[in-house]
Amino acid sequence: MTWPRAREDISAWSQLGALVETMRPKQWAKNLILFVGLIFSDDRLLFHLPSLGRTVVAFFLFCLLSSSVYILNDLTDIEKDRKHPVKRHRPLPSGRLAPRVAQAALVAELAAALGGSFLLGPAFGLVALIYLVINIAYSFSLKNVVILDVFTIAAGFVLRAVAGAVVIGVAISPWLYVVTILLALFLAIGKRRHELLLLEEGRGAHRRVLEEYSAPLLDDMLSVVMASTVIAYSLYTFTAENLPDNHAMMLTVPVALYGLFRYLYLIHRRNAGGAPEEVLFQDRPLLAAILVWGLMVIVILYVLPAP
Repeated sequence: MTWPRAREDISAWSQLGALVETMRPKQWAKNLILFVGLIFSDDRLLFHLPSLGRTVVAFFLFCLLSSSVYILNDLTDIEKDRKHPVKRHRPLPSGRLAPRVAQAALVAELAAALGGSFLLGPAFGLVALIYLVINIAYSFSLKNVVILDVFTIAAGFVLRAVAGAVVIGVAISPWLYVVTILLALFLAIGKRRHELLLLEEGRGAHRRVLEEYSAPLLDDMLSVVMASTVIAYSLYTFTAENLPDNHAMMLTVPVALYGLFRYLYLIHRRNAGGAPEEVLFQDRPLLAAILVWGLMVIVILYVLPAP
């Protein structure tokens, strides 16, 4: 593989800044899914300091691991990204980051992330390794397989939830895993739709799988996944055995539904969805809905007395 040369006038500090940008710290918010096991466990461990500490360490290890995947993706897709109207401004395709610097950082991050993961626990380390293998397979092959590409993205979210559970040795409701994979599919399909409309006729040159999709197909997929997400989450709120018997969690359903509707609105009316992490922090109504939902969950599970 031949990579474009980095500009020679780039300083070491600029290289460091470009490397941090390539690590995508904004996307670290996805790793907050690791806290699902802590919050929703039968023992209510959110304020149990040893469990909280292990989960925080696991969160940062997955941040390193996911950043190494982003670096690998950018190294692999340099030429394709240079043809993308937005991605061509990223550090590697634009020449602001030298490939050799990105390669060195990739090796260092992988060693730290995997080594730290297995030190934290063999089961957690195994989940982290599976996450890495799936993402490598996605980078080199699965991202070009229609439908399977979005399922692979969703699998990464589910593995985060599993990692958060195994690192503190708890079990969480299977319904939460179902909700997680459906919500992840919703985000992944929305991302594909955004790419399809953004690149239009040149979509195949950037990502071959986009030739297999159409806007109506993706809209149908969004509708099916969104309806399934609402049903699965609603069933979880009144059937999960580890929730309060007063079914107070059902009160969170309208807030969750508003959040999904808001995101769907942003996809269709604001042409958003290409970067879910940016949508989350830039759209105040959506961010408010997520914060209100989180506060309601904490109050229902940890503050309200059990019946």
